[in-house]
Amino acid sequence: MNKRIVLASYPEGWVSEANFRAETAPMPKPAAGEVLVKNHWLSLDPYMRGRISQQKSYVKGVEIGEVMSGETAGEVVESKDPKFKPGDKVTAPSGWQLYWSGKGDLLTKVDASKVPLSYFLGCLGMPGRTAYFGMKEICAPKPGETVVVSAASGAVGSVVGQLAKAWGCRAVGIAGGKAKCDYVVKDLGFDACIDYKAGNLLDNIKAACPKGVDACFENVGGEILDTVLRLMNLRGRITVCGLISDYNAKEPYGVKMFRSILVNRLKVQGMIVFDWVQRYPEANQALLDLVVSGKLKTRESVVEGLENAPKGLIGLLKGENFGKQLVKLA
Repeated sequence: MNKRIVLASYPEGWVSEANFRAETAPMPKPAAGEVLVKNHWLSLDPYMRGRISQQKSYVKGVEIGEVMSGETAGEVVESKDPKFKPGDKVTAPSGWQLYWSGKGDLLTKVDASKVPLSYFLGCLGMPGRTAYFGMKEICAPKPGETVVVSAASGAVGSVVGQLAKAWGCRAVGIAGGKAKCDYVVKDLGFDACIDYKAGNLLDNIKAACPKGVDACFENVGGEILDTVLRLMNLRGRITVCGLISDYNAKEPYGVKMFRSILVNRLKVQGMIVFDWVQRYPEANQALLDLVVSGKLKTRESVVEGLENAPKGLIGLLKGENFGKQLVKLA
């Protein structure tokens, strides 16, 4: 039998474990052109909050009774697609379950001989590609410029800052708590990191950015984005990747410094990584080269067991994770 977790109800405000239900179902069997995958790792990501909302989004949400959506990394156990064989390591859109069967075209074969398999859900996966294209195509930083990134210790933000450094920029992070800020500076090599929980947010960011802010990679929104808008330089660029501060709010935060966009002629663009799907190989290779050379470091938060996936997601949305949030399945 296959174990899986389905959506039991839509959250109102904060997500709770009661919004999910564990089930068992018959083991899936691959048809012609399909592959059966045993999942070893499940990725937990902030976008999942939008998938269990009834608000309009960029993809279809999860229906009540459906398996919760999510990407996994695992191993092929049976294949009826000639492109795959048992033992191949792959990432797949499996959702929250131990086994998945589907079209081989939906799988991505990965080489886990040089790096851990779990990395392909983090710095070498969707979060890494998000950081790469959001930086390169929207923030477009030039050497010597100042880049600010919120949620700097998270899966996306940690890569953003390290790319900024690799590309010759000043990297300033924003994170919650001294431990996260210390990690961002001492381990990841950022020039500075501001603890938004410490108060004096505007003064602290201003001190860390004496020449102002040229590019902002926004993962949080709310007060943090409003504050950074005060410090943006002329023709600065803002990548709006996430707005996690609003995901559980019943009323969205009202941005007060919208005027800065006009006065400073800012470029503000929302980004969804799927828009660059044809260029994924470019990002994958660039990120792998940085990891192998030691210029891109990562950290993982792991919860054990599929049954703890809801708890892990709730912790992620509350900022309790440190780095990439994963569920170890086997």
